[in-house]
Amino acid sequence: MANGKQETRIVSALQVAAGERIDRYMARLWPDLSRARIQALLADGQLRVDDKIETSSKRKVQVRSCIALQIPAPVEAIPQPEDIPLEILFEDDDLIVLIKPAGLTVHPAAGNWTGTLVNALLHHCAGSLSGIGGVERPGIVHRLDKGTSGVMVVAKSNAAHQGLSKQFSAHTVERAYLALTRGGPLPREGTIDTRIARSPHDRKKQAVVRNPESMLGRHAITNYKCLSAFGQQKGQPVGTPAAAMIECRLETGRTHQIRVHLAHIGCPVLDDPVYGKHRGYRKLRRADDETAPTIHRQALHAYQLGFIHPVTHEKLHFEVPMPPDMQGLLDFMQSL
Repeated sequence: MANGKQETRIVSALQVAAGERIDRYMARLWPDLSRARIQALLADGQLRVDDKIETSSKRKVQVRSCIALQIPAPVEAIPQPEDIPLEILFEDDDLIVLIKPAGLTVHPAAGNWTGTLVNALLHHCAGSLSGIGGVERPGIVHRLDKGTSGVMVVAKSNAAHQGLSKQFSAHTVERAYLALTRGGPLPREGTIDTRIARSPHDRKKQAVVRNPESMLGRHAITNYKCLSAFGQQKGQPVGTPAAAMIECRLETGRTHQIRVHLAHIGCPVLDDPVYGKHRGYRKLRRADDETAPTIHRQALHAYQLGFIHPVTHEKLHFEVPMPPDMQGLLDFMQSL
């Protein structure tokens, strides 16, 4: 199944490029393409120099040569059923509610074509999916990051997919998360209302748009409440906690929203590999203190989910406890 469009990039080589290997030149010219990717495209006959196919990555660039690189549309692998255990909370003909463990990717994508929640659901729901969008597949109406654990709902029928999608779009679904953070928020309770866009410095990260008048990114709202504060942060005024447990309730569902918002107000999620890297962050005590645990993923857990069943119209609400790794970190925090 094609995903995206074929792309052709054309350039006329300048004097400064003369004599440079063509794969190095193109990698320098187009930093979004790795040399390995460029070499693979050359080997596949996707490069033309002065309208002649070139397959050698060692070819030297000549001044004023016309270089045309064709990048085929990426092909998305068709997910296959895989026998992966699932912790099911509720299931009927239309939907399934489950606990996603940390480390499990929701949907197949580059780098994770197998071993995902979708692969597991295709196996678990074999023969009971009604063909969402004309294809027998589970309907993913919301996602949790790979490193985030917690409760999720997935549609099994077209009616459930459409009904749940409308509820998520209208922001009527109740979603609450527990986050263990470095430091604590001030004030202890409030709303974070910003726009979130892709970071201009790192395309894999999201960032708060600093200009309040900018229309970049998407509107994001997180309501937070500090449930517990632990310890005293060294070098800070009395009452500044070393760590905290924060409840976050979403009004919107943007990529990495809670992680970005909590880092924005100065209390990043503990062990967040993307938004929490700074000195003294990985552990709450000295670096040589072996009693201070790390959990090797962001300490974020979706613990509540509530919605109206899109077919039976029953009000459903689910609440799940912290998994053992986060509970162990919370137990340590309580000892501070």
